[in-house]
Formats: sequence, structure tokens, C-alpha cells
Amino acid sequence: MKTLDSIPTSKISRATKLVQTGAKVGVNYLKYYGDKLVNSKDEAKERLNQNNAEDIYDGLKQLKGSALKVAQMLSMEKSILPQAYVEKFSLAQFSVPPLSPPLVIKTFKTYFGKHPNDLFDTFNATSVNAASIGQVHLAEKDGKKFAVKIQYPGVAESIASDLALVKPVAIKMFNIKGKDSDKYFKEVENKLTEETNYILEIEQSKTISEQCKYIPNISFPKYYEEFSSERIITMDYMEGEHLSEFVAHNTDSAISQKLGQALWDFYMYQMHVLKKVHADPHPGNFLISPVHDLVVLDFGCMKEVPNSFYKPYFQLAQEESINNIEHFKSKLYELEILRDDDSPKEIEFFTDMFHEMLSIFTLPFHTEVFDFSDASFFNKITELGEKYSKSTELRKMNGNRGSKHFIYINRTFFGLYNLMFDLKAKGIQINNFQNL
Repeated sequence: MKTLDSIPTSKISRATKLVQTGAKVGVNYLKYYGDKLVNSKDEAKERLNQNNAEDIYDGLKQLKGSALKVAQMLSMEKSILPQAYVEKFSLAQFSVPPLSPPLVIKTFKTYFGKHPNDLFDTFNATSVNAASIGQVHLAEKDGKKFAVKIQYPGVAESIASDLALVKPVAIKMFNIKGKDSDKYFKEVENKLTEETNYILEIEQSKTISEQCKYIPNISFPKYYEEFSSERIITMDYMEGEHLSEFVAHNTDSAISQKLGQALWDFYMYQMHVLKKVHADPHPGNFLISPVHDLVVLDFGCMKEVPNSFYKPYFQLAQEESINNIEHFKSKLYELEILRDDDSPKEIEFFTDMFHEMLSIFTLPFHTEVFDFSDASFFNKITELGEKYSKSTELRKMNGNRGSKHFIYINRTFFGLYNLMFDLKAKGIQINNFQNL
């Protein structure tokens, strides 16, 4: 894979790269209008999506950081984005062009004040895994293997300016109105800032792995502060296969159930007991060990679940709440989905919309055992996503609604559901976490 000798770090250079990417997208639309004249509209639209996805991803992967992280987050929205975008953006999960070895050594010395060979017996300057915020290198000391994650230069400093460039597009895309809409962008900015603080990540990693070590069939690496800094993390090198690679060839349903139960218990224990959850559930953060245990990596993105949100959120998931429309509506107000300044039309529209969505999305919580391999369940979610993504009525409504906590909690559940489906996990005990 081609390596990068530099990354744009200044506001101007990063903005220029985004403008160049936008110009390519504009050219693709011009081609699309001509393509429609000689081919079917569906064929032309599919080519447009493929070209745009490739050009946008190619631009973002050179920027890395928060820009690429947004692409990674969007790749999990399989029910909303066209397939071409999902496939291309999903590469941001664990396969992006790494920094060149000379830039790696320079970056390491900048962050740690020493050459990596001053700390380790051997250090491979060629990355074994590159993602959105950092890349991983293999090192050895006293016969022990370590994974060393090095943050890309300029990532932490460019978060606010990157999001400022994205903000106008997001406001238009989601029709966000109102003076309090900044709460959503500030939530994302704060979480991305936390993800670049590797000292905080080590603290969170050690805490969560200690609290969750009793969950069966799950394991975590050990972390080493003496070989780490604010921009470098050193941990055990964990043998295993990325979850997405494993599910591509696995045919053993018993292993799928074992891994699926471990993954589900891990998330339910965090959500309901710890009230703080690993909010980045994409395949690149999970390995399947040689003995088929689930290995959890990367605790940079952790989301606290305040009780003021937790209580109404899970009350909405209860079947009796969904069947009682007045009670259901009262919870929508508590969660800021319905607003005091809504028109009667908006109240009716969003009540119906969320009732339809939650009637499907909460089905796993209405039973003791659930089959996450059931394609019909996910097809319903996908169809619903497509329905509202094409809704002209929704585009006229004020999109500024819902607690800021929805951003990462919903992301967690969408990601978890997708991982469970990828594993083809059957016979999952929904409330098994209560026995841990």
C-alpha cells in the first residue's frame, strides 16, 4: 500500500484539500447529467455514487483525523448511505494509507522525545494497521511483543477547524435550525478531542478491562504507561483476525453464538451496570483470537450515560411504553425529540415516525432470546431508513431535536446490531448480563 510522507495540518491546507475534493464531486455530477441521457437513471446514479464515494474517501484519507473519523462513523449507517459509500468509507475502519517509515520515526521522536530504538529492542517502522486517528506498529522488548499506536501529526489540533468546515453541510443535510443546535457539534468535538488524548484512553482502557474481565469469552490487552505518552499508546500485541475478516469465512454457528453472546454481554453490562459504554463498535476495534475469544481494542471513545437520559431512553424500549401512545409521547418530550415550540403537524409527524422506528428497533428487548442472524429484522430497519431518507415531508421539518446523548448512544446500538448481524449470532440471551 502507498505510504504518506506528509499530512496537511494547517487550517488553510486542510480547507484547500476539502475544496479540491468538492470540485471533483461537482465534475462527477456534470458527468451524471450526461450519463442519464444515454443510460438508465438507476445505472447513472449508481456510477455517480461510486465516483463520489471514491473521490471523497481519497480526499479524506489524506487528511486523516476527524475528517476520516466522520467517514468511519458514516460507514456504519448502512440503512441510510448508498452501498457505494458504505463499502468505500468502511475502509477507514482499519485499512488506510499509513505514514511512511521516515515520517513515523520523526513523529515518534516528536511525541516521546526519543527514537523508538531507545525504548524497544526492535521497532518496525512499517505500520501493521492504519486507521483514522493513528496507526499501529509492532515492537519487541525482552522477547515480548508490543503494539505501539502512534497518533497522526496535527490530528488533535485540527479537530475544531475540520468540524467548522463540515458544519454548514451537516446543517443543510439534516435541516438543523435553532440557536441550541451547537450542542450536537460540541458533543462530537468533545468526543473527538477525548479520542486524541491517549493518556485518557489508557486510563479508560484499564478501568473498563478491569470491570469487564469477568465476562466470559472476552479479553483485553494490557497497557504500558512507561512506553506511552499523550500521543503514543503501547499495549500487548494481541494475536487475532479482525472481526470483518473472520465473519467472511466462518461457518461454525456455535462459534458465532459464543462470540455474539460475549459481544452482547459486554455492551449490556457497560450500558446497564457501568453507565459508560465503548461507543465505537466497528469491526476494526475487535479481533477474534486463535481460540475464538473476542478481543476488544481501542477505548478512546467512551460515552457516559447520564441517568436523566438512560431512564427515559430504556423506558421507550419497553413494549408497554410503545403500546401506550400518551406515555410514549411524554418520553419523547423528556428526550427532547418533541419540543415545546413544535407545531401540531411536527408533533404528529415525529410521534408517528419514532413510534414506527422504535417498534422495530427495540424488538430484541421484548424477548428473552433473540436471533440477530434474522435478515428480515435488518431489512425492516433498512427499509425504514430508506423511507425517511427520501421523505420530502421530513426535509421540511426542523431537524434540531433529540438529546445530544443520542449521537453516540444511537451510534453504539446501530454499530452493535450490525456487528451481531455480521456474526450471524443466534440464540442470544438478552438479559444474560444480569448474571455476570
